[in-house]
Parts: sequence; C-alpha cells; structure tokens
Amino acid sequence: MATLFDETTINGMAMRNRMVRSATWEGMCEQDGRPTERLINCYRDLAKGGVGLIITGYAFVRLDGKHNPGQMGIHTDNFADDYKKMTNAVHEAGGKIAVQLVHAGGQANTEIAGRQPLAPSAVKVAQFPEMPAELTKDEISKIITAFGEAARRAKAWGFDAVQLHGAHGFLINQFLSPLTNRRNDEYGGSIENRSRFVLEVYRKVRKTVGDDYPVLIKLNAADHTGGGLEIDDSVYAAKKLAEAGINAIEVSAGTSASGEKSPVRTKINKSEKEAYNLKPARRIKDAVSCPVIVVGGFRSYRVAEKAIREDGMDYISMARPLIREPGLANRWLQGDRKRATCISCNKCFVPGREEGGIYCVIEKRKREKGKSVGVMS
Repeated sequence: MATLFDETTINGMAMRNRMVRSATWEGMCEQDGRPTERLINCYRDLAKGGVGLIITGYAFVRLDGKHNPGQMGIHTDNFADDYKKMTNAVHEAGGKIAVQLVHAGGQANTEIAGRQPLAPSAVKVAQFPEMPAELTKDEISKIITAFGEAARRAKAWGFDAVQLHGAHGFLINQFLSPLTNRRNDEYGGSIENRSRFVLEVYRKVRKTVGDDYPVLIKLNAADHTGGGLEIDDSVYAAKKLAEAGINAIEVSAGTSASGEKSPVRTKINKSEKEAYNLKPARRIKDAVSCPVIVVGGFRSYRVAEKAIREDGMDYISMARPLIREPGLANRWLQGDRKRATCISCNKCFVPGREEGGIYCVIEKRKREKGKSVGVMS
C-alpha cells in the first residue's frame, strides 16, 4: 500500500517521498529575473527539510510574460552560472528541483512586462489588469519556441525536471478557458482547439529535452469564474497531455478572480477545509495513466497520508506551510505528526513586495517576541 514516505521515480527522477513543494512566487530575484543568493538559500533549506521535489517559483520564458516584481526569469542564457549554483546547492543538500515555466499572458501588465499584455483574445475580464492585445499566430509560435528554449536552459543548468504552468489564469490556462479564449481559428472554440496551444508547448518542450527528461504540468481542474474552464474540459486536456507523454499532472484550481475559491484560500483551520482540490484531482486521476499530484490546503499529516493511501493520489504538494516550516517533511518523517503551523493568512506574500522576499510574518513575530522575553528575563 502506498504511503507518504515511499521512494518513487518520475521518468527516472528519484524522489525520497511523495511530498512536493508546489511553486509559489518568492519575490527574491533581481529586476531582470536573475536569482539571488537569498533565493538559492531558500531552496537549499527546502532540500535540507526533506521534501521530495522542489518546484521553483514561476519563471517567465519571455520578458513580456513577466507577472510580478522579483519574479524568476529563464528567458536568457546570461543567468547560467546563477542557476547552476542553485541546482548544485539543492543537489548537495540531497534534494531534487524542477523549474516552473510560465508566460503570464493577459495577467501581465504594461509596467512590469514592458508592453501591452498579450492574450488569446482581446477581452477584458476580471483577472486581467488591463485590456490585452490578441496574439497573432506568429506570436503564438514564438512563445511556443520560448518555452522550448527555457526548457533547454533548465536541462543544461542542472534542473531535474520542468513544469509547465497551465493553471491560475496564466497564458496556457487562458487558452484552455472559454472565458479568455474567444478565438475562432484553430486555437479557439471547441476544447479540442483550446487544448492545441498547451499540446504544442508540451511537444516543443519534449522535442527539446528528449524522452528521458521529466516534463510536468500544473493544470487547473476548474477556474471557478463564470464562463471559465470547467472539470470536463480539464479532464479532456489532461487525458490528451497524458497520451502525448506528460510525466505528471499537478491539479490545482482557481484564478486571481475566483474569490473564496482562489488558488490560495485562507482560514484552512480544520481538516474538513483541507485538500480542497482532491475531488477534481480524482476525476483527472481516473482519466490518465501518468502520476497525479494534488495541491490545495494540505496541513495535516493524516489528510496528506489519506490522499495517498486511500484516495489514489501519487503525490501531494504544498507551498505556504513550507514557507513557515521548510523542515515539515522531516518533522513528519521523524514522528512528530502535528499539523503544519501555517494558519493560511497569506501575509507571507506582503514582504515579497515590500522587502524583496516572502517569509512567514507570524513566525518572525513569534521569534522576535521570544528574543524580547529573553532579554527582559
């Protein structure tokens, strides 16, 4: 029977357990996307903490696909030495690391991306900060090439895998969603056509890195926006990706316009609120032959173990709990099975914008209070 701490492999990539650090924005890169020593130390700590696979924060494949300040970039060969230092640090600490590749599409903005955002269609929806320009077929082709080039760099620089970001309202997800994709050419209309872009991105990446290199995708099961991607269409896309040879699918849901059903829900304070993407992930698992990773509110060892042992998931992933506790996997492995100390307040992202890097403000406040008590005593 499968357990959370089984050793497994994904297309030859050995993992020491079934816990994955899901991608998040750290805000720890230079303005041009170059990773900093602070980010490298962050991933080193995660590797030392025992998680089976680290998926990096989303890395833009072109400058016009940048989404946030301090975001990673993998759009240029100029960062080779920095990324090799990153992957070496993780490997020396016993970890494995995949880089997540993204283009923000219509979720970019002119100030950060340096031009009017590009999207499948020129439509203004709640998740877009401004009206985007509709992508031409030539621009689509160039972005597909950029994903392939980013994957080439990742493999050359020592990353153990790449993950395509097909969730949370970014460009791949925008093509899949009938809300943001209003095209009437071969990239729009039916789910078969709306899946064309992600399949072409995948095939370009696969051709670039070869059959023996792990290629994963993070996929929305549903957008939770009126008129957005729904589970039946997501299952169709997942099935086509699996048939094409994708090595694992991480199931998420929601966009920045999804309200209480956003990808990073708050107040996950009881087990009943955890694993909120598990049900649709099971739908996808039933339809595909590749491993499935589920993300979304895991806080308790019992809930995580049940997802593997009883619900058929191959891996569980989490992000915010590992911001507060990078050593959570080791803690659980060593027998301390108390729930993660993360309270799902999302305040960790505030210093990412204001101080150049995310961290748990609750934990920092706790440590500072302890120091002041020590001084007074």
